[in-house]
Amino acid sequence: MDRLIYNFFSDDDFLRISNQIKEMEKNTSGEIRVAVKEKKSFFDRRKQIRQLAEKEFYKLNMHNTRDKTGILLYLLLNERQFYILADQGIHKKVGDETWHKVRDEIQNHFQNGNFCDGLIWGIERVGKILSNHFPIKSGDTNELSNKVEVK
Repeated sequence: MDRLIYNFFSDDDFLRISNQIKEMEKNTSGEIRVAVKEKKSFFDRRKQIRQLAEKEFYKLNMHNTRDKTGILLYLLLNERQFYILADQGIHKKVGDETWHKVRDEIQNHFQNGNFCDGLIWGIERVGKILSNHFPIKSGDTNELSNKVEVK
């Protein structure tokens, strides 16, 4: 089956992205997830990118982290849209403006055809921001999978 996603990413890319998440989470109590969706479902066709990211955020149980420190990098391929959604704990300390800057830089990578590198860069940037505000705690556990969620 020819899937749109393989025009953008290889299986090795997904492994690199997962490894980057794991690496960045060594320095923060935050939880980073990446979700890549090929296209909107019929039922979601009228939803905005933020609404889709919020739906995925809850579906992945990202709202259940201990300190509300989940952050989702959500990519909708066929519409070339991208959104960063941070949970309440992060949002209290790091405003939307910071994430908009990260998003814009990731989009610069995407516009140059560097999708994996863009996400790798974005995860590193998000990880550094989180480690400043939410350093690793003793007894911290990896609460969420580092695997890229692909739909």
